[in-house]
Amino acid sequence: MSIQTRRERERAERERLIVTAARELAEAEGWDAVTTRRLAAEIDYSQPVLYSHFKGKDAIMAAVAVEGCAELAVELRTARTAADGTRAALAAVGEAYTAFARRRPALYDAIFTHPVDLPFATPEAPAALQEAFGELLRAVEPVASEGDDPGLLTETYWAGLHGLVTLMRSGRLPAEAHERRLALLVGHFAAGAD
Repeated sequence: MSIQTRRERERAERERLIVTAARELAEAEGWDAVTTRRLAAEIDYSQPVLYSHFKGKDAIMAAVAVEGCAELAVELRTARTAADGTRAALAAVGEAYTAFARRRPALYDAIFTHPVDLPFATPEAPAALQEAFGELLRAVEPVASEGDDPGLLTETYWAGLHGLVTLMRSGRLPAEAHERRLALLVGHFAAGAD
């Protein structure tokens, strides 16, 4: 192994360690607890080492968001492909999305709530973001009517899911009615689908 290859591998390992530490700290204490000083102490590196990998907390949060989108895409794909039929796939994707948000609130916030320097909804978006949206799109496309823009319809379904998650997490909607709300959303999107 060349010195250059070893250095690249070590650098990638340090970046993974920083991102993992940020995720764990955010899940345990919230994003306000994640600071470069705190991360440096958690992983036993100096702040300059962190800054040699990331410009600051926002860049670390963006890396966490990309990693989280990759995980979300896998969960959405698993739910969609295991479902039998169009309506079931749409419901399964909706449930997987909302379950992800409930299970990983800090990760969900990094992806969808906190401002991060990532290009969403553009061709320049990182592959993981495109994959996660693509899984939503594949679930919504079959219910699109002639003349509907599947991308806009998917964005609308996604907005409905995000709204349910956000309102439920903030206590503005009671969690016990989540299943019924999700069924209503799916029912209106998949009216007439199998």
